[in-house]
Amino acid sequence: MKNPSNGRLVWNHSTHIRDLIPVLEKLITQTGITTVTPGVISRARAHSPDLKLRVSVPIRGGYKLIARQGKTVQEVFIVTDLNQAELENLIIQALK
Repeated sequence: MKNPSNGRLVWNHSTHIRDLIPVLEKLITQTGITTVTPGVISRARAHSPDLKLRVSVPIRGGYKLIARQGKTVQEVFIVTDLNQAELENLIIQALK
């Protein structure tokens, strides 16, 4: 049975950055995060060997994040009532 305090992870796309889904699954267990939606995948010029997740811009009801690993970049949308600093702290914890 699902814990009612858990958020929801939306599976819109069939592909995701490797190692991203376990991090997002940790985030949805945090209080204040309602919905996490991985978005569009694209390519970057620079190489980022480790998975990185950073807050990009505020959106209505939450934030857009940018996930990077290797030369792949993926948008992630988070619906939350947390402020940016609180969300960044949760991201740091989820990436450990």
